[in-house]
Amino acid sequence: SVALSADGTRALSGGADNTVRLWNLGTGKTIQTLKGHTGDVPNVALSADGTRALSGSFDQTVRLWDLGTGKTIQTLKGHTGTVRSVALSADGTRALSGG
Repeated sequence: SVALSADGTRALSGGADNTVRLWNLGTGKTIQTLKGHTGDVPNVALSADGTRALSGSFDQTVRLWDLGTGKTIQTLKGHTGTVRSVALSADGTRALSGG
């Protein structure tokens, strides 16, 4: 999936290469590649302020990312199958996921 930033200048995408990418829509270039999942990443969400990202993966985990550092803030485990949907609250403090 793809998520668009509130200001429309950046996009977040998940890929079959196990990564999450942040894109500059003006240039079409990758700003950041987030690595850590061990399976395809079919869904992503972006916080309203653009500082955090959430990703769900075939590896049965959800990752919360800090887009300032590119590092995982937290890895959430507990799904017993592919994580097919993720969502972040507007303030970025709550995450939801579904299989």
